[in-house]
Amino acid sequence: MKRYASEAKIFLITGSVKKGEKMKTTVAAIYFLCSFFAVSLAAENPSETSSSLKRPNIVLILADDLGYGDVSCYGATRIHTPNMDRLAAEGLRFTDAHAVAATCTPSRFAMMSGIYPWRKPGTGILPGDAALIIPPQSTTLPSILKNAGYTTGVVGKWHLGLGTPESPVNWNGEIKPGPLEVGFDDSFIIPATGDRVPCVFVENHHVANLDPNDPITVSYKEKVGDEPTGREHPELLKEALLPSHGHDMTIVNGISRIGYMTGGKSARWIDENIADTITSKACRFIEENKEKPFFLYFATHDIHVPRVPHPRFAGKTPMGPRGDVIAEFDWSVGEVLQTLDRLQLTDNTIVIVSSDNGPVVNDGYLDHAIDLLGSHKPGGSLRGGKGSAFEAGTRVPFLVRWPGKIKAGEVSEALVALIDLPASFAAFTGQTLPEDAVPDSENVISALLGESQQGRADLVLAGASMSLRHGTQKIILPNKNGRAVSVNTVIETGNSPRPQLYELQTDLGERNNLAEKEPERWEELQGILQNIRQKKVAVP
Repeated sequence: MKRYASEAKIFLITGSVKKGEKMKTTVAAIYFLCSFFAVSLAAENPSETSSSLKRPNIVLILADDLGYGDVSCYGATRIHTPNMDRLAAEGLRFTDAHAVAATCTPSRFAMMSGIYPWRKPGTGILPGDAALIIPPQSTTLPSILKNAGYTTGVVGKWHLGLGTPESPVNWNGEIKPGPLEVGFDDSFIIPATGDRVPCVFVENHHVANLDPNDPITVSYKEKVGDEPTGREHPELLKEALLPSHGHDMTIVNGISRIGYMTGGKSARWIDENIADTITSKACRFIEENKEKPFFLYFATHDIHVPRVPHPRFAGKTPMGPRGDVIAEFDWSVGEVLQTLDRLQLTDNTIVIVSSDNGPVVNDGYLDHAIDLLGSHKPGGSLRGGKGSAFEAGTRVPFLVRWPGKIKAGEVSEALVALIDLPASFAAFTGQTLPEDAVPDSENVISALLGESQQGRADLVLAGASMSLRHGTQKIILPNKNGRAVSVNTVIETGNSPRPQLYELQTDLGERNNLAEKEPERWEELQGILQNIRQKKVAVP
């Protein structure tokens, strides 16, 4: 039928047809009209899209604190990540992809909302009892895909708050607003982080497996209940998880946390099983939605502290718990890939793997991560790490695979960021968003699919100091009050009272500050940054 498509178009426009092919062309014309109206209706009503249009599924896997140098396809040699390596071999590996913030909550807020986090107060690292920082009914990455006819699900780390300031979360009742109010159809989440209370999973609107006779109480202001804390009873802690800074409050599973909680014992997670639990939930979501387009946001706990690998992975690398949980994260990726293979969904699924920010080695527990690094460099050849304004703070691994559509084994130098996913997938699904929606997100779908090496022109990054990427050039604003090295994590922050300007094409390690030699260039880039910061944006 496609053979006669061009003749059909001519026939529909002019009424003429080639001799001897009137019947075939007429039938083709009818087919063409039906197809045209079907596609038109689908574009106007994306939520009613016919399954015959075969929109690809989308799986976004986000690691926690995984560094640019922590993956073997990015150069790591002391750790092997075969499943991520498979994605790189079968898809596209980006060398200049970024989270827009060097810490977790603001990075995830930007990815979900398409808004730079510094535009909205209260988007810093949240406590475990914080209110939701994305207003319900906002335009978000999941809501965009839901509007396009996708079933949307989130599994794993949330850390964007739950409830409202006026109605704080009641952990023993209905927990909302949360993921279901910002675009997800299904959720199974860690409310904040593994090192923060409450140490329970929330499934849709309720704590999973909660015994109503053992209610949960949570506080980040004062101790609640009579459960021991790490500060009071260090002898009760697991030997490899003594706190190095903070992390000395309520003890759960032999690990002291940030914050206080009591109750909910039947609902508490077992740290060694977290990866197994959330990975199985992610795979189950795929299984249950295999007959229709789906979007899965799978946000792992690994490789964040406390690093407590399952016994299957403990001791499997020469780098101690931090190396072992990298291997565990790679296993989680592999389980998702195997599920797609088994269900014959691989060719019709876009898989993206990345990280919420750069690496940190000592982040609150004495787990020997520094001692066992050896020659391994979590940030690779980049300077800095989690929280830093240097490149290792925000430049992250970023892999995209779509068999048959994205060329296998390709490498892209395009400047892209997690904040660009909302605008890119809106364009991918043929949607025109309201003018004020996802204002800082840019459509880089051509770069994400390997069709172009052109990404963003400019990208604002929020670390210890604010910085701007403009092509391969970068400036870091002066910071007269910030420390040059973090006291707790011993990471170079990038803070300096002097302006900083680097040409990353020749100085990826950011060692040669050109600001004094090229003051006019510094002023030009500072002007670009100032214009972006002053842009009028409607922030919900």
